[in-house]
Amino acid sequence: MSVISSLPVTRYMVASEMSQVEDWVIEKFKHEDQYHLDLPFSFSYGEQPSHQLLKNWDLQRYTEQLDEHRTENKLIYTDSVTGLVFSYLMVEYHHFPIVEWTLSFRNTGSENTPIIANIQALDTKFTRKSGGEYILNHHTGSPCTPTDYQPHQTLLEPKVSKEISTSGGRSSNSDLPYFNLQWPEGGVIIAIGWPGQWSIKFDRDEGSELRVQAGQELTHFLLHPGEEVRSPLIAMQFWDTDRLRAHNTWRYWMLTQNLPRPYSQPVAPQTAACSSHQYEEMIKADEENQKMFIDGYLREGLQLDYWWMDAGWYPNESGWTNTGTWEVDTTRFPNQLRAITDYGRSKGVKSIVWFEVERVTPGTWLHDNHPEWLLGDTEWKLLNLGDSDARDWLIEHVDNLINEQGIDLYRVDFNIDPLAFWRGNDSENRQGITEIKYVMGFLGYWDELRRRHPDMLIDTCASGGRRNDLETLRRAVPLLRSDSILEPTAQQNHTYGIASWIPFYGTGINAFDAYTFRSQMCVHSTACYDMRNPEQDFDELRQRYAEWCFVSPYSLGDYYPLTPYNSTNDVWMAWQFDRQELGEGVIQVFRRPDSVYESARFSLRGLIAEAAYTLNNFDQLDEVEMTGRELMESGLLVSITEQPGSAIISYKLES
Repeated sequence: MSVISSLPVTRYMVASEMSQVEDWVIEKFKHEDQYHLDLPFSFSYGEQPSHQLLKNWDLQRYTEQLDEHRTENKLIYTDSVTGLVFSYLMVEYHHFPIVEWTLSFRNTGSENTPIIANIQALDTKFTRKSGGEYILNHHTGSPCTPTDYQPHQTLLEPKVSKEISTSGGRSSNSDLPYFNLQWPEGGVIIAIGWPGQWSIKFDRDEGSELRVQAGQELTHFLLHPGEEVRSPLIAMQFWDTDRLRAHNTWRYWMLTQNLPRPYSQPVAPQTAACSSHQYEEMIKADEENQKMFIDGYLREGLQLDYWWMDAGWYPNESGWTNTGTWEVDTTRFPNQLRAITDYGRSKGVKSIVWFEVERVTPGTWLHDNHPEWLLGDTEWKLLNLGDSDARDWLIEHVDNLINEQGIDLYRVDFNIDPLAFWRGNDSENRQGITEIKYVMGFLGYWDELRRRHPDMLIDTCASGGRRNDLETLRRAVPLLRSDSILEPTAQQNHTYGIASWIPFYGTGINAFDAYTFRSQMCVHSTACYDMRNPEQDFDELRQRYAEWCFVSPYSLGDYYPLTPYNSTNDVWMAWQFDRQELGEGVIQVFRRPDSVYESARFSLRGLIAEAAYTLNNFDQLDEVEMTGRELMESGLLVSITEQPGSAIISYKLES
């Protein structure tokens, strides 16, 4: 059963939090004095601050209900002197305490505009009402380390300033663009949707006020006649209950209002498999062995949703990194990839095919035939998606490959930092323009592919999880959350951190033993087993897969960490996924290899205090009955004698 199909969207509506959103919208959009709003953004134009300029510009106001969940509010300001049209587009959600907006600038005049600079898509202040301090909750991104997605807390004391940005132009390369700012009465979640170089700054004054500014890191440009650009997307969620509940509201909003919905259905748990660990990045792969691997999984009773064909299916004499000729290597695939994708579908297995179209290397078709489409003076270059000719060619070419090769899921990698290419292409009076045009082109490219293939999923990778901002995740899902894979402690850490923000994610699985396999479990799992070896313990693996089938649907429910985050091997780590609408859930517990403790007690969350629950430990035969109050207040005692060891415990509300 889908986590979404049976759950009303109003489940997460809290009256006080919804009131905060309405107050915000009134203050920022619907105020009676329409020219003197306390607007939540800033920029300069001709060296004049926006809050002064906009008072004197012509204003038009529009409101439209987009659907049952959203209302769009738009303020359009026009400078009658230069012809600059500035738009502030705000969307409020009816069933979530969430509001979002973007800014756009369009030159309708006949001359270049004055300089537009220092665009802060978010520029606002928060004032706490009581004592206590501001605490910023934020997470590491995915720079391919065992501590990817690590949670952090930063105390924002008086006169403290904290600035965070991504690195290299990939949006979750160093830090995640999601933040939870809390104070004694509640807090606000802030997300930046920008698959580029973003920055956010928190400035605390001497008293109770905190200013937050966020946007594209560098903007200083003029616009040519007819030119239009946009800002990053800003989303804010107000909360006044508790921080974990706020994160679960966010997770549910992501699931119901943001993540792709192939066949008009919410994303569901998936299994995939590939041969990348046996054939070096598809270089030695061919039609015969790809079919053999598919047959191997099915023969062992391991049903797959997807067969994944990884990097290297194109001509690449110097290795898989030689990208820029997007044609099938017919020396290894004389019948094209279509022979494999059709074969898989005949057995109920769809296809994933790897692409990395943005990076272009010497000796490839793009490098040799269209150097005018490429950015950079290094050996590796960047296909300029801000160039309409390049983007149009790419759309048609990839669309043809998807159709001709029968590709069901389009996997997108991005193994290059684009920031230096973008900035190296900008003149003094056009700083930030190449990045903006590239981001707009990148999103437009994906939007057009999705329009042509509305039921096709896109997988965003970018060296494993380095482009996971909100705008990207509205179009794609991260099937490989990090390139740091397989090692159990790291995989536990990754799940612990990413689950607070992103409800759908994946990684690789290569284990037979319970501890490692359970550490690697995700809602999407990619199997990396050598199906050429019949001596492997497939009986054990079938048991592990049965566990995954049971646990994975709960991973789309509410998430509660039950232990502190810790990257060392002498502790226990545990978390809970709760499906409140079903009265069911699972607890996943890990005793790491150097922990001397054989038992631990965990206080569960989200249960009905007066209700009775039946609990079942997967490794034990006896069921246990406890009340919700006992489980939440006294806690659940878990014993694990193995070192390392693990436990999966399900619970169900008694009828």
